[in-house]
Amino acid sequence: MQSIENKVISRIYGKKRGWVFTPNDFLDLSGRPLIDKALSTLSKKGAIRRLARGLYDYPRTHSKLGTLPPFPEKVAAAITAKDQSHFQPSGAYAANLLGLSDQVPAKIVFFTEGTSRSITIGKTKIMFKKTTPKNMATAGRISGLLIQALRYLRRPHVDQKIVTHLRRKLSAPDKEQLLKDIRYAPAWIGSIFRQIAETEG
Repeated sequence: MQSIENKVISRIYGKKRGWVFTPNDFLDLSGRPLIDKALSTLSKKGAIRRLARGLYDYPRTHSKLGTLPPFPEKVAAAITAKDQSHFQPSGAYAANLLGLSDQVPAKIVFFTEGTSRSITIGKTKIMFKKTTPKNMATAGRISGLLIQALRYLRRPHVDQKIVTHLRRKLSAPDKEQLLKDIRYAPAWIGSIFRQIAETEG
């Protein structure tokens, strides 16, 4: 048991703080019962943090704020990896990730082709909402994030100030990706993609 626990903690320490994981990330080391026992022991020792049933993290810390909450997208990555599915930030959270909104929503929604579910971590509720293949076609790409953020903001509220912000924020490869993925976007968002991809000046 000690050997398995050492192997588990060695892998965890090999990752950066902020890593969110499930027992599945260690099944190459031993069977599920021993992995579960090792994670439970490490959680009780304070080496890792139990976020929910079967979900843990190697928490980030701050000199003044103490232990920090996990990044929602890290939680989403761990959960969807377990299901062998994908995730796409949507709504207010997508807008926040792009700097289009200062508000971090208390309820964060991720689209997925996997199972719909929800999990509450601290004061934040993270929801996974099963959606259409079209919504997932650009999952994990800047175009997918932008489509969801602009849908949330709605067409009348997307002005030149937002276009300029995005034009300056996105890299040249990001802009190339927008043009490649225009076919997945509603017509009005495709038009915004083209404006963002234009050379400034």
